Amino acid sequence: MALVGKKFPDLYVDAMNDLGDTFKVNVLEEAIKNKKKVVLFWYPKDFTFVCPTELHAFQAALPEFEKRNTIVIGASCDTPEVHFAWLNTAKNNGGIEGVTYPILADSNRNLSSILGILDITSETFDEESGTVQVEGDNVTYRATYIIDEDGVVQHESINNMPLGRNVGEYIRLVDALTHVQEKGEVCPANWEEGKEAMHANRNGVAEYLAAHTI
Repeated sequence: MALVGKKFPDLYVDAMNDLGDTFKVNVLEEAIKNKKKVVLFWYPKDFTFVCPTELHAFQAALPEFEKRNTIVIGASCDTPEVHFAWLNTAKNNGGIEGVTYPILADSNRNLSSILGILDITSETFDEESGTVQVEGDNVTYRATYIIDEDGVVQHESINNMPLGRNVGEYIRLVDALTHVQEKGEVCPANWEEGKEAMHANRNGVAEYLAAHTI
């Protein structure tokens, strides 16, 4: 289910931070209440391999997101306790010690199920036991959402498990969204902050293509 152009789901989820505090986070509310953009990124599992590289990369870029009035939130289906154990594991031992943004603990999979980002290849109902049996790991893919100050999803993307994200691309997308909001122009292919954008009409496109090599 594509969410672009729609409000992010209005749902509270358990979360953990580096101080060991367990609390509830509503991503939609965080955006609207704080008048900030939100970058929400999901990863498959704590204590794995690609995942800590991504969490540390988002942490390293946190000052850049903060300069852009943007909140960063991580998320997986692990429990708050597992998150806290990982937060207390040293970086040189595969841990995420030093990560300061909140991490959702969607262990009941309520939000990830709504988003449709779980690795479930098939579901079958076992009549004998009366249970649903799932094929797949039932953890999330590497899904990423950019949500604006009104709680509307402006970007969503999903990577398969082995494919780590380029955090700089989400900074670029936040810049592009801000440019559209403030200037009323649209951002062409390969646009970056400081480059020329264009007006969303036929003349604007013609002028841009005449002046630029893409």
